Amino acid sequence: MKLSLEKIKEFNSSSAQIHQDELNHISGRLINDGFEVNELIKKIRGFQIAVPSWALGAGGTRFGRFGIGGEPRNLEEKLEDIGLLKSLTQKTDSVSLHIPWDIPSDYTAIKSLADELGISFDAMNSNTFQDYGQKESYKLGSLGNAKKLVRDQAVAHNIEVIEIGKKLGSKGLTVWLADGSNFPGQSSLRNALQWTQESLEEIYKSMPLDWKLLLEYKPYEPNFYHTIIPDWGTSSLLCKSLGDRAKVLVDLGHHLPNTNIEQIVATLMYQDMLAGFHFNDSKYGDDDLTTGSIKPYQLFLIFCELVSGSEDGAQAWESISWMIDASHNTKDPLEDLMQALEIISISYTKALLVDRKKLTNCQLEGDVVGAQECLQDAFQRDVRPLVREARLQNGGASDPILMYRKLAVRNHLIKDRGADSRSTGL
Repeated sequence: MKLSLEKIKEFNSSSAQIHQDELNHISGRLINDGFEVNELIKKIRGFQIAVPSWALGAGGTRFGRFGIGGEPRNLEEKLEDIGLLKSLTQKTDSVSLHIPWDIPSDYTAIKSLADELGISFDAMNSNTFQDYGQKESYKLGSLGNAKKLVRDQAVAHNIEVIEIGKKLGSKGLTVWLADGSNFPGQSSLRNALQWTQESLEEIYKSMPLDWKLLLEYKPYEPNFYHTIIPDWGTSSLLCKSLGDRAKVLVDLGHHLPNTNIEQIVATLMYQDMLAGFHFNDSKYGDDDLTTGSIKPYQLFLIFCELVSGSEDGAQAWESISWMIDASHNTKDPLEDLMQALEIISISYTKALLVDRKKLTNCQLEGDVVGAQECLQDAFQRDVRPLVREARLQNGGASDPILMYRKLAVRNHLIKDRGADSRSTGL
């Protein structure tokens, strides 16, 4: 389903005056505080977040999956859904593909469709955590498997993913491993790490020189005794052994409860080792909940470190990749993605409003209360008019979810694709 710019403008007209009043109010306050409002809006407009191809259908848990109808049945329909998201939110302009779930049948046609929709191809994602008809099983691991035949097969798959990405214009490979063990003695901890490193070295050598490798980590699941890459330190250790184009990918759900993720972000930026983000939220573990739905203040603090690290020259903002990675079991996934794109934009905007000069002075003088007030002053601001204005200037809807519902988009998708359609890969 395509939305014309005229239809979006017509929808926006009904709330134009209310928006302008709200924008004038916050703009006046910000100008008095010394901010350049137009410059802020320019930064918000330019901040784009990739959408994963697997997030467009109903997700699920190990216990069940509940379809929503109208799910994209192939890669072409996934691109169409992302094009719809782009039209409404103007906050996403790229897709991250998962292989073998989304291997194009016609590369020329897929690239043509993506170009028509204004969508590029973000980092490619390999899959060695499932068996999908390959000769050797990944039941006991892939890149770190004790059997060389399995390791070689996993390496070959990642190289295949690179070749697919080259045809599409991607510039990165994301590697997440489910490798590990469930019981003591099941595997050699040292050997498994060594085999993983050797496998990654082969993959790294196969990447084009203008590509980067984004290496994830996860403390547990699906293995509960040990995972080979359980934390950012192990991921960083492996990346440094590979080369300067390998860096650590931070998935917000891949942490134990109460982990100080903003400190991890600061440490990685300090070393210029932050590859990018997979945005989601969690209460207990890797819950893959909507970004900002559980810990909005933590998300804000993470962006504070990102913005300050970039402004201080620790790591260039442009070197960091941004993508949503969530599972939608009870929500319309398109609405969920719109919610995520909005709260990510809001958190980023609030981080831009921190008075960094005052905060630095408080830190140097040991003014603990003053430092906290600097953060709270920015966090408590209602920056939605700024985010909305940035979206409007880019040609998006004033309220993407409301317009989506008023147009009954999901009903149209069900009519076109069927009530029982199921997204590939899930």
